[in-house]
Amino acid sequence: MKTIHTKEYKQYLNKLRQARLDSGLSQEEVAKRLKKPQSYVSKSESGERRLDLLEITKILKIYNKNIEYLKEK
Repeated sequence: MKTIHTKEYKQYLNKLRQARLDSGLSQEEVAKRLKKPQSYVSKSESGERRLDLLEITKILKIYNKNIEYLKEK
C-alpha cells in the first residue's frame, strides 16, 4: 500500500513523538492535559489524524517546545 504522507510529514510526526518522549510524558498524560482521549494523541503521532496549527501549538507548549522545534533537523 502506498503511503499518502510525504517524507517531510513523516519527519514532522517523528519530531512530534520525540518531543513527547523527551518530555517524559505518556500519550495518556498528554491526552489528559489536552482533555482528549488517548487515541487523539496516538492518531496524531501516527498520522491518522492531522493537527491544525492551534492544536500543534497546545501540544508543543505541554512539551516545553516552540514551533521552531519542528523545523530543526
